[in-house]
Amino acid sequence: MYVVYLGVESIRKLLVFKAIFLPLAALALLFWAISAANGLGPILQTPSKFTNSSDFFAFFFPALTGMVGFWATLSLNIPDFTRYAKSQKAQINGQIIGLAPSMTMFAFVGVVVTSATTIVFGTTIWDPVVLAAKFESKMLVSVAMIAVAISTLATNIAANIVSPANDFANLSPSKISFRTGGYITGIIGIMIFPWKLIADPSGYIFTWLVGYSSLLGPVGGIMIVDYYFIRKQQLVLRDLYETKGIYSYSSGFNNKAVIALLLGILPNVPGFLLTIKAVSDDVFPHWISGLYHYAWFVGLFISGGIYWILMQKKKTP
Repeated sequence: MYVVYLGVESIRKLLVFKAIFLPLAALALLFWAISAANGLGPILQTPSKFTNSSDFFAFFFPALTGMVGFWATLSLNIPDFTRYAKSQKAQINGQIIGLAPSMTMFAFVGVVVTSATTIVFGTTIWDPVVLAAKFESKMLVSVAMIAVAISTLATNIAANIVSPANDFANLSPSKISFRTGGYITGIIGIMIFPWKLIADPSGYIFTWLVGYSSLLGPVGGIMIVDYYFIRKQQLVLRDLYETKGIYSYSSGFNNKAVIALLLGILPNVPGFLLTIKAVSDDVFPHWISGLYHYAWFVGLFISGGIYWILMQKKKTP
């Protein structure tokens, strides 16, 4: 909340510091994992926990959907940051350099370190806080915990505060500032008990991440179709800020987009209800409840397709 109080510029400085500090901390952790496990050999030789390919894919696709859902938040929030870029080329280069190589590296570090804990401690540890408690060196524990704190702070401010703070501010710009919107977001963030969400990694991935990916997929599908296929990448800048412009629709809402959104969410509802055990296994056909494993993709294509069809009835500028 203090960083939010300081404003957007303080967030930028925090993210710059994170971009320098965290890769160094991740490489240090990778070096520890390789050293403690006596090289990469024992780590890479660890046998798969899956007995056959069908078991692997039964886990892989829901996990993939969960990870896509995790990043779907930031993909929809990218304009909140690229609006400050100096040029279109600058934001493209920033994302190419900042996302692909760095996330590949962090994913690799995560897999290697988690696998190393099985060899070193005899149990699989995925939580960095729990892993830090295993170190005997007080200096190492301190550095590890600082890295976790900075990562948590910077990532959550960037991913979970900037966008909703702007959204709340846009509800009533004269009364709600970015700072106030950030405070509202922080309060709601505590009220949803996030520590309970991550207490169970299986529930966090397959219930929470996949669950809200079924909401974000349709949003992404509508945005992609609208910008690339309906507007042909051409927007009337002035009308974006006009209350009675071509984008105002019906009291500010595009009813066709709302219909497409709801229809894109609908196919994933049975699988979600089954996952949270609100219904029994025999209520819905297996193929319908199975769509939930691909929730983001299902929602994206259904909402995008329906929105495109509905918008053909009346061509918009």
